[in-house]
Amino acid sequence: MRAALNKAFHEGIIRRNPVNEVKSIKIEQNPRNYLEEEEVTALYRTECRYDVLKRAFLFGCLTGMRWSDIQKLTWDRIALKEQRATFRHTKTKHLQYLDLPDDAISLLGSQGEAHERVFKGLRYSSYTNVALTQWMLRAGITKHITFHCARHTFAVRMLTNDIDIYTVSKLLGHSELKTTQIYSDIVERKRKEAMTTLPSLFQ
Repeated sequence: MRAALNKAFHEGIIRRNPVNEVKSIKIEQNPRNYLEEEEVTALYRTECRYDVLKRAFLFGCLTGMRWSDIQKLTWDRIALKEQRATFRHTKTKHLQYLDLPDDAISLLGSQGEAHERVFKGLRYSSYTNVALTQWMLRAGITKHITFHCARHTFAVRMLTNDIDIYTVSKLLGHSELKTTQIYSDIVERKRKEAMTTLPSLFQ
């Protein structure tokens, strides 16, 4: 709408440009919930109604892969001997080679046929969301956590452990670095909170 009005004004179709009289709407970033490392460990030790959901969510925390990539991941995209998995990002449309940590490999389960899905039975439904919430509460986590928060958890964990933002951006499959910088803002806030919560030495 703004572009059309600006063009109409520059071409003399309209004499007054209403765009100049309206302030731009400030874009607000939605809060990105993520889990601390000790919370991920608590989830690993806590039973979930659906084992496949538990393994898939924790796999997301360790790899940063999207729900869609995890759900469609088949055994022919994993070379366990090399501890390497390949998957195609849904946004960037290019092959990403990802070295799997040992913890992630332990979540894969028994290897199936090449065409079979790794996390067989993983589906998106209201039942899945309820089971995810119940699992969080059992582990003592009261944050509003969705499956996508596993991806946020991975990003914050990488940056908190001093992995450079360019590498994290590539691991997440972001096409622009500014998308990843949202996570660095979270890390900076965590650092500030850490400094302000230290007990006083002079009291």
